[in-house]
Amino acid sequence: MGDSDSRTDTDASADAGEVGGGAGPGAPVAPVEALLLVDIQSAFVAGEAAVPDAARVLDRSRDLLARARAAGALVVHLQNDGEPGAVDAPHTPGWELHLPVEPGPRETVIRKTQDDGFEGTTLGDLLEAADVEGLTICGVLSEMCVSATARTALARDYRVVLPHDAHATYDIPAAPGISEVVPAAMNARAAEWALGDEIEIIARATDVTFTAPSRAGRDR
Repeated sequence: MGDSDSRTDTDASADAGEVGGGAGPGAPVAPVEALLLVDIQSAFVAGEAAVPDAARVLDRSRDLLARARAAGALVVHLQNDGEPGAVDAPHTPGWELHLPVEPGPRETVIRKTQDDGFEGTTLGDLLEAADVEGLTICGVLSEMCVSATARTALARDYRVVLPHDAHATYDIPAAPGISEVVPAAMNARAAEWALGDEIEIIARATDVTFTAPSRAGRDR
């Protein structure tokens, strides 16, 4: 499907109000102390191979990043290390983070090799050290790294806010005898719905608010 079609589907979903485990548009959202930007790497958000809604995700993620910094929240850029030959293999153009990083005690990059940003990384230690209780997740891909990281955060008793318009993925290709192409917007919506009713799914990233954690993250 074309970019304009996928944006229309996604915007319609966002306007639908309550989106499973969340509140309607404009409803108050309690502040969170951390922002996780998941795999916002050039391979997935730039060029012909970008996810269909890359422009939207980048716009929402930039806004979330700016407001998290301004509030003194903890900011973590998760960066996937793909296998050799993959579009996100380390130190290739596609592996590079697409949004600028301002390293410091409250902003850092954590590299990972699994979908789950907690698995084999220091993410859990970092959040605990900063006394984070709630976090917002944005990025790609909805049904893979975004979902896996959110699921583990929930299992660790973090409050998780997932803005519907700040994550995205690809179409699911047609499978003979199973289904036609599943549009990316539907794939993303199914991924967030599958996370259950503990997650706070909100329609718009602009409704997310941030506050500083009680302690700074570790200087990395």
